[in-house]
Amino acid sequence: MREFVRWLAAHGVIRFGAKRAAAAGDPQAMLVADPATRANPTPVYEMLRRKAPLVKTRISNITVHHRVAFDLLRSDDFRVTQLGGTLPAPLRWIERHTRSGALHPILPPSLLSVEPPDHTRYRKLVSSVFTARAVAQMRDQVQETADALLDELSDGSPVVDIVDRYCARLPVAVIGRILGVPVEDNQRVLEFGEMAAPSLDIGLSWSQFKQVERGLIGFDAWLSQHVSELRRNPGDDLMSQLIAAKDEGIGLNDEELRATAGLVLAAGFETTVNLLGSGIRLLLDHPDQLAVLQEDPSHWPTAIDEMLRMESPVQLTARAAKHDVVVEGVPIREGSLVILVLAGANRDPLVFEDPNRFDVTRANAGKHLSFSGGRHYCLGAALAKAESEVGLKALFDRFPHLRSAGEGTRRNTRVLHGWATLPIDLGEPALGEPATTTAGR
Repeated sequence: MREFVRWLAAHGVIRFGAKRAAAAGDPQAMLVADPATRANPTPVYEMLRRKAPLVKTRISNITVHHRVAFDLLRSDDFRVTQLGGTLPAPLRWIERHTRSGALHPILPPSLLSVEPPDHTRYRKLVSSVFTARAVAQMRDQVQETADALLDELSDGSPVVDIVDRYCARLPVAVIGRILGVPVEDNQRVLEFGEMAAPSLDIGLSWSQFKQVERGLIGFDAWLSQHVSELRRNPGDDLMSQLIAAKDEGIGLNDEELRATAGLVLAAGFETTVNLLGSGIRLLLDHPDQLAVLQEDPSHWPTAIDEMLRMESPVQLTARAAKHDVVVEGVPIREGSLVILVLAGANRDPLVFEDPNRFDVTRANAGKHLSFSGGRHYCLGAALAKAESEVGLKALFDRFPHLRSAGEGTRRNTRVLHGWATLPIDLGEPALGEPATTTAGR
């Protein structure tokens, strides 16, 4: 009963209200509750773009304009949101007093839900071990892992679900190595992540909510054991370094450490698994662009940015006003939300010429907002891009005749965006040197 009451307060009321507002044509509610809009949100983005840079809806305020989203991500007039923080007071009280106690990605002390000075301290400690040099040194690990997974694919059926067999396994293996996760626990971490992925959404169904709760509770329990083990027996992994890290003699306490490690671990594979799957589908749907990359591999870094722009793994984020403020002529009261649709901003024609065209040589593809911006810019952005570049190039080098073997299914999430399944016919592998000789490419 306690769990049901919490769902009702945090999601059920919103879900019911969003359905009614969507039926009345409210654009933000349609993005939340209308299946057709969720399957193809582009018409709603275009409608919002035509209306105004910032549009007031029945739910909050929303923008698909690159300039507005870019500015608000960096604005000191706004802060990140917290779970239940914008609910009406009675619902907020119920949600707060019926929580399970498990860590949540949008509850303090998660980096996603805190501001300075706490955010500054947490981020400084994570950045001290998650350096650009450390990420650069991981490329060989990514290549070795990719080659091993491709060896497995070469020995089996030519038709596979590439999300299950490659896109998910590559990032969880890489981030697992980084954070000292035992190889035998990789599958458990992946399962926890998949269960908890909708935790960033609003208006969850009762069944989705129960799944999220199980995933968060299970992940928190596993993470507690993992951190305790690394405290007793530290390794040379970045997680062990984070446990030992100090800023002016002060490190992260157990709750801060679990929240930070959990976010790095989950975000480290959630973003990349979605980017890998979307990248494969984009290249199969645009063989002319794949041909450009096969002819000139120097375009791969730009191609990854273009994939991020076209199919942002994180579709939207939110900011709350710290005080009464006016944005684009719209008065916003203290505590009110602005929804920043990153996926819409990434297709703003004022920034990206012919924005719905996939172009792996696009000069300004890197202006996308898929990794947020300002003080909350994604710490793992460089790693996600490196994993995707190495992983996709390795896949198409090994299987140059890769082709689609079915429609696939999208993930049933609103904030995170990617493929749940993607059937692929690998075709014949390329002739040449064995994969074990390619790690240093």
